[in-house]
Amino acid sequence: MDDHKIVQRNIALQREWYGEPLGDRVRRLVVAFDVSQAYLAEVLGISAPMLSQVMSGRRAKIGNPVVLARLIMLERKVLTPDVAAGTKEALRTALEDVKASRPTVNRDSFPVGLGPDETTVLGTLREIAEEENLLEAAERLDTDFPAIADLLRRAGKTE
Repeated sequence: MDDHKIVQRNIALQREWYGEPLGDRVRRLVVAFDVSQAYLAEVLGISAPMLSQVMSGRRAKIGNPVVLARLIMLERKVLTPDVAAGTKEALRTALEDVKASRPTVNRDSFPVGLGPDETTVLGTLREIAEEENLLEAAERLDTDFPAIADLLRRAGKTE
């Protein structure tokens, strides 16, 4: 298989596994945090050449689940008000927090849904709490109870 076909296959696998090509996700973080790709690799705990290979599609996946967890942590931090506003101190603190983190990867870290009763659970939460209260509770629980925070966040979204 020639290089072009390998890259195209790897990018298709990334779409399947990660929802979109990793190059797109990483580029957004580089822009959002105003850092170099090499520094972002350091924050994630991966070598710069390895990150480059994943971004370009020469490699299909991030082999270390802790690196993927840190990538997701940074994506979530982009949504916090000070980071979204581009406050330099908030950007620096977010990067340092993620770099120093030692995330554990288990079934609670990456929830896959609740199954057929999910609609009932989300509906019940919406009945007993206001949208902003659900989102505030999710924010407070995010660090220690990410799966519960994710559930509250989904319940707090009105679509």
